[in-house]
Amino acid sequence: MDFTFTDDQLLFQDSVRDFLVNEVTPERIRQTWETDSGRDEGLWAQLAELGLTGMTVPEAHGGLGMSELDFVLLAQECGYVALPEPLVHTAMVAAPLLNDLGGELAAEWSPRIAAGEAKVVVGLQQNALVEDAHVADLLILQRGGDLIAATADQVSLRHNESVDPSRKLYAAEVTADTPVVASGSNAAAAIADSFNRGALGAAAQALGLAQRMVDLSVQYTSERHQFGKPIGSFQAVKHHMADVAVRLEYAKAPVHRAAYAQAHRQAVAAHAISHAKLVACEAANLAAKHSIQVHGAMGYTWEVDLHIFMKKAWALANTWGDAGFHKSRIAERIFAEGAALGADATFAA
Repeated sequence: MDFTFTDDQLLFQDSVRDFLVNEVTPERIRQTWETDSGRDEGLWAQLAELGLTGMTVPEAHGGLGMSELDFVLLAQECGYVALPEPLVHTAMVAAPLLNDLGGELAAEWSPRIAAGEAKVVVGLQQNALVEDAHVADLLILQRGGDLIAATADQVSLRHNESVDPSRKLYAAEVTADTPVVASGSNAAAAIADSFNRGALGAAAQALGLAQRMVDLSVQYTSERHQFGKPIGSFQAVKHHMADVAVRLEYAKAPVHRAAYAQAHRQAVAAHAISHAKLVACEAANLAAKHSIQVHGAMGYTWEVDLHIFMKKAWALANTWGDAGFHKSRIAERIFAEGAALGADATFAA
């Protein structure tokens, strides 16, 4: 069996990477921090023009009809540039949830997502705060065991600060009667799937963030000289970056495997995603720790771009389930009575 990505998927990743690296620069990110919304509508229009907002929207609603497996490589590239716009949330959480809910809600909002004309965000109880609620045209919120849909004029928002200046977090309170769009077992399944997709998106972004921090550190240690030599030639510095590179490489396969499991609705998807988020966020956290060490005192300053990626990595590690939550899910899988684990079980078929 061939589990490698197709040539088309890799070519699309390369194209998106080139666009994002050129357009989403640290300077542009800093400029958005100075705006009221913290978002760049011009950039969102560019993303929509490339078809990225409609990646996971069904073709019947004007999208590309792709899956989480198709988008996971692009989510990595979003992490590589620390993209502030809610593209990963849109493609990995909001659009698939609308597709799951179906009906008039999907018929109305999915085409608008694909065209870049509307933003939809999802707020689950697992995440106490809703990201990008202030720019959302529609909010799908969990209330108890139900899902409700509220437009922007039906909610009251209270802003909360984040360690990452690019993240805009809000407590959302519904102020008007809103329709229940899913309840009972249908809502439970939709909530579980949305949570898993959100965790998968965070894991994929963590891979990109870790790679960017390594690249920034390698560049810095090549330019910074001490005793007449680049500090990157010193063994202690090399070992720091090598440790991160190894951790990052071993994190990629679990993330890609989790995307496959979610896209094909495999029974192990939830546990595969928990594994992916743990190892990806561990790699990103290690990258942040070692990168700031090799940067020395410069790494702590606001002017150095490193903190943009560090803070996003720290934030992602504690959203869509923290390490304790995902370790518990994996433990349940490992210690479940009659659990089939190991190579014999994996390749039994």
